[in-house]
Amino acid sequence: MVGGGPGAFIGPVHRIAAELDGKIEMVAGAFSQSAERSRAAGVAYKIDPARAYAGYEEMLAAERSRPDAIDFVVIATPNHLHLPVAKAALLAGFPVVSDKPATATYSEVLELATVVRNSGLPYALTHTYAGYSLVREARAICASGELGKIRKIAVEYLQGWLSQPLEATGQKQAAWRADPALNGPGGCIGDIGTHAFHLVEYVTGLEVTDVNATLRSMVPGRRVDDDCTALLQLNNGAQGVLMASQIAAGEENGLRLRVYGEKASLDWKQEDPNRLRIKRVDGPEEIRHAAGGYLSADARAVTRLPGGHPEGYLEAFAVLYREFADGLIAWGSGEAYGLPKTLPGIVAGVRGMRFIERAIESSKSASWVEF
Repeated sequence: MVGGGPGAFIGPVHRIAAELDGKIEMVAGAFSQSAERSRAAGVAYKIDPARAYAGYEEMLAAERSRPDAIDFVVIATPNHLHLPVAKAALLAGFPVVSDKPATATYSEVLELATVVRNSGLPYALTHTYAGYSLVREARAICASGELGKIRKIAVEYLQGWLSQPLEATGQKQAAWRADPALNGPGGCIGDIGTHAFHLVEYVTGLEVTDVNATLRSMVPGRRVDDDCTALLQLNNGAQGVLMASQIAAGEENGLRLRVYGEKASLDWKQEDPNRLRIKRVDGPEEIRHAAGGYLSADARAVTRLPGGHPEGYLEAFAVLYREFADGLIAWGSGEAYGLPKTLPGIVAGVRGMRFIERAIESSKSASWVEF
């Protein structure tokens, strides 16, 4: 792992998720840009002290020469390091799992896509919500045509944790997210807006073709957006509304997706992830439950527990790692490797960064822009 040192939120989450299914063990890391803090993190993670490195370059060089070298690299750093770390790892011959967004800027992700393609190595992006069983079920429903032609999509991702200038207090997570040099130009749109955007395309199988966005910085002095609303045009003629905010006071992690077709609609909420509601033009409302034997093969494949035993964020995160591990095992045994279509990769990374870039451009020009 690169990143995930003392005070980090997402690093420990990556570690727990990666190890949940017993296929992966974290054995090395460069956890901080401070050698001392990296060593302290290594102690906390209970890895060999000799493999808690002072920097990712040192880690890659040392691991390449070990007979028991690492198999892949996890990137859990602020966004400005995603490209240099991923590029260095891939050029050193190590596959990569990266936290999202893929890079800090759109030009960087185009460079990364070239490196991934030329390396021929596996690369995955942890859009966590793609790992939920009922998100996979919603995706299967859309693909089956059960909803009819999709006409309207509404996605919202509402948080309230940045309603006040938390970055001014020195809080680590807020400080780097509010700094364009570390985060990139997109604040809320990059942090959670990309999750909402990915969910739209992932579940419906459609692609956004045009964007009309308004981005705002509501907290005085904040240098990145903390609130955004975007209208979307999709390639089948459907329209969508995307709302993302980190100044929605009182909200926690309110991600919700609704998809409306000619014959029916579906509704999924991240805070109630084990239920998927389907409403029909002329018929009763249906609630599908996680672990139901009637679910699609894709949904059943990522269910670990019997019905009524809720699975949540960590389990969804772990699904992505399990799929990546299975692919690496096949790849290591000489089988043809291909990331499963259910696992987000570099294409999702490019489209997510394009969404940030286009939303910012649209907001500046106060107009529709082509995706």
